[in-house]
Amino acid sequence: MRNIVTVGLIVLATLLGGCGYNDIQRADEGVNAAWSEVVNQYQRRADLIPNLVETVKGFAQQEKDVLTQVTEARSRVGQVAVNPQMVNDPAALKQFQDAQAGLSGALSRLLVVVERYPELKSDKNFLELQAQLEGTENRIAVARQRYIKAVQDYNVLIREFPVNLTAMVFGYKTKANFTVENEQAIRTAPKVDFGAKPAAPAAPKP
Repeated sequence: MRNIVTVGLIVLATLLGGCGYNDIQRADEGVNAAWSEVVNQYQRRADLIPNLVETVKGFAQQEKDVLTQVTEARSRVGQVAVNPQMVNDPAALKQFQDAQAGLSGALSRLLVVVERYPELKSDKNFLELQAQLEGTENRIAVARQRYIKAVQDYNVLIREFPVNLTAMVFGYKTKANFTVENEQAIRTAPKVDFGAKPAAPAAPKP
């Protein structure tokens, strides 16, 4: 009896492997890993914002509206419940994207304000935040592109014959991906460049 069960398991494993079941598992795990990296990098950006706001406030308290917009945008990001199942829910993923896009827009406006304060751009703490924020924006772009590729590979796989039959049997469906509008946001992510030298003061009139 034990030998029959063993043979049965071997046959079942062979059938599952041949019909793409194992490939689906690998692709599914690839999407989950890519999504986790996206979330990690966005969280890294969110963690930098309180210090960024406080540093700018120390030099530009009069820019209250812009600082408030950044703080509120970060708060909205924090209100979005993030979990691995989000990649299977287009509406939930869109909510996440919209919140992150709102924060990107608020950061862009803040960076425009920074250009008015040369003394802020030379502050040591601000320069350190600059380096961290710039690196994080780059990592976000890379993580998102990897997620997009992982989802594309997975979605194509479970639509191919005969893997699509296996996907239907086990309930695997296509996963949500970033929208076209969000793709544009990737290409126009906030440019972090506080290194521009302020213009030289005009010579005094004789």
